[in-house]
Amino acid sequence: MKVILSEKFETGELKELDQREWSQDMLISLNNANYLLVNNKEYEMIEGRLNVTSGSMEVLVIAVKPDNAG
Repeated sequence: MKVILSEKFETGELKELDQREWSQDMLISLNNANYLLVNNKEYEMIEGRLNVTSGSMEVLVIAVKPDNAG
């Protein structure tokens, strides 16, 4: 299934991060994961939507801010 990852910014703007076919195992793992790594950057998954018309899963993410405590 095609999965489309879109990043939501604080301004409300959306930007497509990634679009590719995911294996069945990767789709199943969405049930257990809260975070994704895309191009070595961490994102938190906010919500997902199954788009029946396009046959794709749309996942909304926000960037995880680096921990400045170190």
